[in-house]
Amino acid sequence: MGYMWAGRFKGKVESRVIDFTSSLDIDKRLALYDIKGSIAHAKMLAKCGIVTAKEGRNIAVGLEKIKEEIEKNRFRFKPSDEDIHTAVERRLTEIAGRDGERLHTARSRNDQIVLDERLFLKDVIKEISGGIKGLQKALVAKAEEVFPCIMPAYTHLQQSQPVLASHYFLAYTEMLERDKQRLADAYKRVDVLPSGVCACCGTSLPVDREYLAGLLGFSGISRNSLDTVASRDFLLEPAGACAVLMLNLSRFSEDIIIWSTSEFGFVELPDSYCTGSSILPQKKNPDVLELIRGRAASSAGMLAGLMALLKGLPLSYNRDLQEDKRLAFGIFEDAAGSLGILADIVPALAFNGRAAEKALSEFTLATDAAEYLVKKGIPFRQAHGICGAMVRYCLEKNKSAAALDMKEWKSFSPEFSEDIKKVLNFKGSVRAKSSYGGTSPELVKKEISRWRKALK
Repeated sequence: MGYMWAGRFKGKVESRVIDFTSSLDIDKRLALYDIKGSIAHAKMLAKCGIVTAKEGRNIAVGLEKIKEEIEKNRFRFKPSDEDIHTAVERRLTEIAGRDGERLHTARSRNDQIVLDERLFLKDVIKEISGGIKGLQKALVAKAEEVFPCIMPAYTHLQQSQPVLASHYFLAYTEMLERDKQRLADAYKRVDVLPSGVCACCGTSLPVDREYLAGLLGFSGISRNSLDTVASRDFLLEPAGACAVLMLNLSRFSEDIIIWSTSEFGFVELPDSYCTGSSILPQKKNPDVLELIRGRAASSAGMLAGLMALLKGLPLSYNRDLQEDKRLAFGIFEDAAGSLGILADIVPALAFNGRAAEKALSEFTLATDAAEYLVKKGIPFRQAHGICGAMVRYCLEKNKSAAALDMKEWKSFSPEFSEDIKKVLNFKGSVRAKSSYGGTSPELVKKEISRWRKALK
């Protein structure tokens, strides 16, 4: 079997053109999806009387044999195999003879590749969603393990207020839940059968797209043939969701990198997930976390490339779309790989609660002092100014707030009483944060319990 389209050409196409236009190296990973779609297509052709029942069976048997060859790494690709569709069909004609030549009836590579990608995406979304859930479980378990350790919360990478370390790990659990929801929502638009629209305008042959959708497990059928072969927003959405996921994983990695420095010392990374230096004997480098941070950048770049690829294409199909897989596959690989390795790292993190609490500045309690005054009837903006002046005074006098006597406290506001000293402690601060979504131990314990049930 030569090139599918060779009949149109009189002269020989340059070998460099064949090499340049080939997508086989990337398409190979879609091989089993291509075969799955082709088996269903053959059954549909037979059901509709477009091929005989015998021809349909012969095609299906041949495709099953090709599937086995691919799974056992025995399939031999040839130079004339432009893409995975051509390779499978070429091998099918070798096995099934002229019956194999009937397989491409009522379809085009244009709708065939969209089918392969949609089948692939359905599996990828499920795989990555499972990976997210695995990491969430690890984070919730770590939140339970470190409860009720207190650490500084940060804004602008400056200490802000005391917070439960558990609350921190649950914050990323929440982020990941939104990532999972984005993928679940994208799945609805992926789960649409494209097959049967052929090159771009449908077919005059009596195909049964509803039957085909049932065979392949699609919940919907595309409604416009031009849109079906031309659009890749169904691919862009999950790729975008995974790029956002990578940003969240990068942020988590950055926090752990910072916490693992000697300046912070909040966590100790397991040796098995670190590397060393070629010149500095003392080094223990968080390379895995740094690479996740780096791959988040790559994913963002690939997403931008995918968007640029699509932005100027006229309807309907254009060969530019061959490049979509090169970009999207990289994003999905980064997401799945990063999730898997983080799910292993998190349980092995040694959290140093003593170091985290020791790092707390007493001035992280300044907002508690301001809220104390609010409860005394002082407007918050005034209370903010009063407590800001108190902080400045302590810094100038090199004194701690705990060391101030009542005369000094009342010099800032007569509303300060002896009970201010009961307010200014870290445990009391987190206990007081009882507004819904806050860091009080009671609320955090409930959240840990809720997440444990939700992630079963």
